[in-house]
Order: sequence, then C-alpha cells, then structure tokens
Amino acid sequence: MKHFSELTASAERIVDAGEALIQRVGYNGFSYEDVAQMVGIRKPSIHHHFPTKIELGVVVAQRYTHRFRQALLHIEGTQARAPERLRAYAQLFETTYAENRRLCVCGMLGAESDSLPAEINAEVRRFFEINVAWLASVFAQGQEAGSFKPGVSAPDWAETILATLEGAMLVGRGLQSGRGPRQLMDMLLATLAT
Repeated sequence: MKHFSELTASAERIVDAGEALIQRVGYNGFSYEDVAQMVGIRKPSIHHHFPTKIELGVVVAQRYTHRFRQALLHIEGTQARAPERLRAYAQLFETTYAENRRLCVCGMLGAESDSLPAEINAEVRRFFEINVAWLASVFAQGQEAGSFKPGVSAPDWAETILATLEGAMLVGRGLQSGRGPRQLMDMLLATLAT
C-alpha cells in the first residue's frame, strides 16, 4: 500500500481528483472513469499508480489527516488561548465548506463507513481520534485558564464540537444554506464561556 508521502506528481493529481470527488459525491459515488476525466488521463494510468480504488481511498484519507494535523500544529503555534484555537479550528471546516459546499473528506467517508473497506475505515477512525484528542486538550486548557465552564467533560465536549462542525456542513449543504461551521462554533463558545 502506498503512503501519501511517496506520491509522484502524476499520482498527486489523481489523489487531488479523488479527494474532490469524495468531498462532493462520497467514495461510493465515483469511479476511476470519473477520476480519469477530471485528471485528463486514461484509466490504465490510474491503475498504474493505484491498482485498487481502496488504495486510492486510503491515500486520500492519509493525506487529508496529515494536512489536518499540520493545521492543528499551526493553530497551536499562532493562537495562545483556547477560544481562539477553537475559532481557528472551526475556520478549517468553514474554508472547506466555502468551496462550493464541499464536505470534510473523513466526514463523508464516515457517513459511508458501513459500506467501506476496513483499510479506509481505519484511516477515518484515525482522523476522528486525532481531532477528538486535540479538541479535548484545548478544551481542558480553556477550563484550566477559566475560559470555559468547569465540571464539563473535556472529551465529551470534544466529540460535541467535532460532531457540530461536521453536522453543520451536512445540514448546510442539505438546506443550501450559507450558514456554516464558524457560526455554530461562535454559538458553542457563547454557551461554554464562563
């Protein structure tokens, strides 16, 4: 199985197309023919880089998770206080959603988890575990600093925040609404503030 760090420029274009398709129609909603049309190559060229769609799906999820982790590190390096970190976190989802109501790759894959291969589900689970752990840490720091109400479980709020942002994208797409994840984070922060 390939790792996203080993991609050639041609393979990277295929992964870009796979990511965009997952964000729009999900893993089960596209074929290698769709990828070939987006990239402007023939299907055998895709099979050369990714013999199976499973391998392509795993690499898309790996790369997406890696980029998200890099973004979390950037937030930590640029935002000192927990509320600002959470606003910056919500902005990651807002930026994705602002691109023609695209959804989080792992959110889309999570919605399809019952029909996905185990290898892809493992990558999706990893994405969510990383995010929940990071959010719980930020929330706990905010409680220690007095920014958030004490006595609220940080892990529970971490899952609530992640579910709210993922759900905001889905509901926003369904309602064809401009209201996005950032607005819902502002509402959550108002609820949590001391």
